[in-house]
Amino acid sequence: MLTKIHLPKSSDFPPSSRFRRAIDGRDARFDGRFVFGVTTTGIYCRPSCPARRPRPENLVLFDTPRAAEDAGYRACKRCRPGDVGAIADPLAVVIRAARYIEGHAGDAVPLADVARAAGRSPHHLQRIFTRYVGVSPRQYAHARRVARIQERLRAGVPVTDALYEAGFGSSSRVYEQSAAILGMRPARFRGGGAGERIHFAIVPTALGSLLVAATAAGICRIALGEGRRTLIAKLRADFPNAQIAPGDRALATVAQRVSVATKGGGAPHPGLPMDIRATAFQRRVWNALRRISLGSTRTYAQIAREIGAPKAARAVGRACAANPVALIVPCHRVVPADGTVGGYRWGEARKARLLAAERAASAGGSAGTRRDSDR
Repeated sequence: MLTKIHLPKSSDFPPSSRFRRAIDGRDARFDGRFVFGVTTTGIYCRPSCPARRPRPENLVLFDTPRAAEDAGYRACKRCRPGDVGAIADPLAVVIRAARYIEGHAGDAVPLADVARAAGRSPHHLQRIFTRYVGVSPRQYAHARRVARIQERLRAGVPVTDALYEAGFGSSSRVYEQSAAILGMRPARFRGGGAGERIHFAIVPTALGSLLVAATAAGICRIALGEGRRTLIAKLRADFPNAQIAPGDRALATVAQRVSVATKGGGAPHPGLPMDIRATAFQRRVWNALRRISLGSTRTYAQIAREIGAPKAARAVGRACAANPVALIVPCHRVVPADGTVGGYRWGEARKARLLAAERAASAGGSAGTRRDSDR
């Protein structure tokens, strides 16, 4: 038992003491095993507390938070030592890691530091973080930094300031990667697409009108709707400051080819260039969707397991709903486990008709293959 054990002064304190090393090193692996009180403040903390380390002669060890409180100490508001029991829960470990990353959004945080704060080894944290969140700690940190850039740009902060506030030391590096990060150059992103030229083509299909919009870099939007006017209005709302105009014959041809998918023709032209914004998790989901074969479906839970995030079925659903390029990324092929059609951004009726058309096309192709093989 460690209840109320006063530590000796620094000169007498054994350098090899595991308790002293745990406190000095803010070692989260000892969270839940003991807490330490500070006699000069009357506050007790967990070993991993980020607060400044007190002098050794002012430390008191307790085996439990209750023992510290019985001795008159108050819980630290920064490290919340009364919650140390929850650290055994893997989800709590992930939450601690995520909070640590978010608290250092402007820094390139080494995995070892995140793992130490979460109380796990780097390898173990990498595994459970990816399982619960769907992306690695490094990818999550990058996504948070990108989100920080986006927030600052939307607030009108100059591009250079936003980049440095988000922890990017080189503005040229972000400009080089901006297509993948923002979908357009930072200055244009800040202006709601200002300066970006977006052309569109609209063609009729059995499922209503189909809009295909593209920048110079690639397709940025594919949408289904009841009419031309509604689709154009939604495109303008999504890119309020971009220059939006009808496209040429080449884009109309692309739209015609995309429309084949509404008849059960499968995902059109996987090599078409894309100009879309996405988080690392969304890209993993969308890539998995593009691997679903014609006539087949997957549940949200199955996609979550496929991408290595079995607890993230709801997040998979949100990624499907955020898909900006219908048909090319076939989010309609993901359905609930209860056997129903489930929701669809462009309407459940369209989703049901799409799936029925694909099943029929797939069955017809299979039958044709069998007839050929019988000859």
